[in-house]
Amino acid sequence: MKDSPIQVFAQNSIKLMGSLTIYFDPFQIPSEFHDADFIFITHPHWDHFSLIDILKVRKEETNFIVPKEIYEELLDIGVMESHIKIVKPNEEYFFESMSFRTLPAFNRSSEYHLKEKKWMGYLVSMDGVVYFIAGDTDVLDVHHKIKADIVFLPVGGTYTMNAREAARLANLIHPHLAVPTHYLSVVGSLEDARNFRKYLNEGIACQIFYRKKQDME
Repeated sequence: MKDSPIQVFAQNSIKLMGSLTIYFDPFQIPSEFHDADFIFITHPHWDHFSLIDILKVRKEETNFIVPKEIYEELLDIGVMESHIKIVKPNEEYFFESMSFRTLPAFNRSSEYHLKEKKWMGYLVSMDGVVYFIAGDTDVLDVHHKIKADIVFLPVGGTYTMNAREAARLANLIHPHLAVPTHYLSVVGSLEDARNFRKYLNEGIACQIFYRKKQDME
C-alpha cells in the first residue's frame, strides 16, 4: 500500500501519515526516515521499545508519548526533557493538529502484561479520523465502548488476544478498516491475520500490511 496513509512494519509498529507523521512502537523499520512528529510507545518490551528503530525515525523536534519506565533511556539518547510526555491509562491530551486518549492494555490471567504496570493503548484523532491502537492486551471491558474509524488489533495470541477474539472486538467497534498486528515476529502467523480477516463482519474492510517475503500473497 505505497500510497496509503498507513504503514505497518512488524509487531505493533505503525506509521500514520497526515497533517502529522506519527509512529507507534517503531520496530524493524527498514530504512532511515527521520520524519516523526510524534512517537508513541505502548510499553517497554523490546519488540515495542527499540532504540535502534527510534533513531531511524526520530528528528530533533520529535515529541514522545511514553510510559514512565523509558523516560531515562530517552534522555540517554539525547531527547530533550521538554519533548517527552509521560502518560498513564485513562488520560486525555489535546494538541493543535491531534488529540489522544490513553487506554489500559493488560492481560487478565497471565503475567506478560500486568494491569499494575499501567501500560497502554491509544485512541488518536487526527484529520477527522479516529485510530485505535490496542497495544499488547486482552479484550477489556473498556474496549467495548470505543468508537473508531480504523483499529489496529493484535491477533497472535499467547501475549495478547487471538485472531477470533480480536475480530469479535472489531465487529463490536465496527470501524471502516481493521488491521491485524502482533504476528510473525514473536508469536502468531500470517494465518492468524487471515483468520482475523475471515471472522470480520461484512462491511468492515481489512488490510494485511505485514508479511514476510516467503508468505507474500
